[in-house]
Amino acid sequence: MEEMVSIIVPVYRAGAYIAETIEMVEKQTYRNWELLLIDDCSPDNSAGIIRDMIDRRNRMNGQDIADRPEKKNFAEPEAAGRKPEAPVERIRLIRKEKNEGAARARNTGIEHARGRYIAFLDADDIWFPEKLEKELAFLKEKQAAFVFTAYEFGNEKAEGTGKIVQVPAQLTYRKALSRTVIFTSTVLLDREKISGELIRMPVVESEDTATWWKILRNGYTAYGLNEPLVIYRRPAKSLSSNKFVAMKRIWNLYRREEKLAVPVSVFCFCMWAIRATVRRI
Repeated sequence: MEEMVSIIVPVYRAGAYIAETIEMVEKQTYRNWELLLIDDCSPDNSAGIIRDMIDRRNRMNGQDIADRPEKKNFAEPEAAGRKPEAPVERIRLIRKEKNEGAARARNTGIEHARGRYIAFLDADDIWFPEKLEKELAFLKEKQAAFVFTAYEFGNEKAEGTGKIVQVPAQLTYRKALSRTVIFTSTVLLDREKISGELIRMPVVESEDTATWWKILRNGYTAYGLNEPLVIYRRPAKSLSSNKFVAMKRIWNLYRREEKLAVPVSVFCFCMWAIRATVRRI
């Protein structure tokens, strides 16, 4: 039997994308998945859109929801004292009581996940239909615990620009320090091989990069599937101001999280800057 993939999506100001995100996941050729949508107190209509889509799917599957009570974490079968019902419980909306940011939202998703495998997806990114199927086959072929894929930059409409970020076949901790080539929406992790504590994201800036480094620092190797299966949506606005923010964040990761010496930090930072520039031109 196919083992489940738990797909974790932080939801904050995602109203323009979230319906497409749900429909995109439903088109995956790998069928044994659950979708955990973590509403981080989004001020827009994201949660309402999700709830409407879940209710519509419940009705299509013949379940009467008219008397179903509203709960903040309404789609959690354990709390309701009953077993999960497929496909009703396949898509779950988990609503946080206060806004805490992407790292804690993803950690909430990890806590509620039922699958062996964890996949992260940002609401504005695009997965190709065969993303999970190909990546999971690759993970099993390599007998890996941690895999990621190549991706393509997209415009504000998530249309591919033709700029593809190639990924290395393998990535160790030392190699990862000088390149941020692992894109969050491409990652797949095996929870039977990596502990939950390592997968949990620290509450720091660039928490995703900090998480990949933490896992690799503990002796794991990340394997790259050099096939673009994800589109990274980038808005049309200038990214020049964001470059300085990224530089500050990466430097702080070297010094505060990894506690690297200044000379090592400078070397890694220079290599990172060169690769980041090449990747975006």
